[in-house]
Amino acid sequence: MGTSYKRIAGQSVERLAALSDGIFAVAMTLLVLDLHVPAAELIRRELHPERALGSALVALAPQFLMYLMSFVTLGIFWVGQQTQLNYLRRSHHSLAWTHLLFLFGVTILPFSTRLLAELLTSRIALLIYWANIFFLGLSLYLSWTCATRLGLVKTDVAPEILKAIERRIMIAQSLYAFGALLCIFNTYWSIGFIVLVQLNYAIAPKLWHRSE
Repeated sequence: MGTSYKRIAGQSVERLAALSDGIFAVAMTLLVLDLHVPAAELIRRELHPERALGSALVALAPQFLMYLMSFVTLGIFWVGQQTQLNYLRRSHHSLAWTHLLFLFGVTILPFSTRLLAELLTSRIALLIYWANIFFLGLSLYLSWTCATRLGLVKTDVAPEILKAIERRIMIAQSLYAFGALLCIFNTYWSIGFIVLVQLNYAIAPKLWHRSE
């Protein structure tokens, strides 16, 4: 009996990690490319160039905020994915495609970021941005459940670590969902809350995560 192709394809965790690193790097770079320097020629034509430059930079503040927010988002999900990969002894065809689904969400984030940066008061733009984050969280959760069900996790990993990874994703997504719901009142409330959630998971205060 011949060997099934799916049993031998996508076995390397290292190759999956390398692909992920490259895609995350490109996505992070694309984010900053949306920050456009004020037109120097127009600034020079102003009666008070320094004041005009200051005003132009202030006008860029919303876009810079969205760049920072999305950069931190990608950083959080990169750490989350790398944490999962570090606990795997090998990969699998199904797991590889689940992670590719996750990376698809990574490549979309520059678009949803740009959309929200241009339309900060739009609830639709805010919900699209949140949907992007939800998709990343869902696919990362599916990747972990796929790995555990297929027996790909290293045998010396404690059960509490398995549960902690699942719990972290679920709590984070619940907080992001609550932040998205705040757009009912004001999209700025949503953005502010999402930023707070991201700062929490980026800085990771010990007292908070002891309670998880």
